[in-house]
Amino acid sequence: MSIAKGDFIKVSYTGKTDEGRVFDTTDEETAKANNIYNEKGKYGGDVIIVGSGHTVAGLDEDFAGKEVGYKGSVTIPPEKAFGHRNPELIESIPITRFKDRPQVGMPVDLDGRPGIVIRVIGRMAQVDFNRFLAGQTVTYDYEIKEKIDDTEAKVQGLLGLYIGRAFSIKVNDGTVTVEIGPELTYNQRWLMSKRQIAKEIINNTEIKEVDYLERYTEDILAPKTASE
Repeated sequence: MSIAKGDFIKVSYTGKTDEGRVFDTTDEETAKANNIYNEKGKYGGDVIIVGSGHTVAGLDEDFAGKEVGYKGSVTIPPEKAFGHRNPELIESIPITRFKDRPQVGMPVDLDGRPGIVIRVIGRMAQVDFNRFLAGQTVTYDYEIKEKIDDTEAKVQGLLGLYIGRAFSIKVNDGTVTVEIGPELTYNQRWLMSKRQIAKEIINNTEIKEVDYLERYTEDILAPKTASE
């Protein structure tokens, strides 16, 4: 059966610029070979809901109508990838605004706005606040590895997509309980994503209630020794 909007699928992919530079991949060895490996990253493939915006629009649209096992490539124009480049988002900023002296290529965050320093002239630095890869045509090589029908696997897939790790979960009569460790209490990624994860679980599965259980045990609460 062909892949359709709303299906949960596991997909592996590698994204490249026009020049062939790899900027994203689900393959660990490819990430290491192209110096974009993240030791905290999750590799092996992502679980996404087709049509839900979990990846760039051009790739998301290309999944529809394909079969499990499909391998192929899609070239995506800026408007369906990372958007067009806006010259008004390139701004000149006094170097006194920076914590460290700005250098070309340095990523910065000014008032919550991420950008890249593209030029330093005297006491001013030009910062590009455009979205990453804005204005570029990109290509994705991808494989649809499986279609996921099991509810527990769907929940684990969404948790992995947003948080990059597996959780202990239990599904019972329309309710899913997700056990979270206390280490996530101050994790910004978790705090920003948990509501969206619950919303997507409820909107795309038969689950009607999502409970997050923060569990403490004697081992967790025991003070660590100097050797630990």
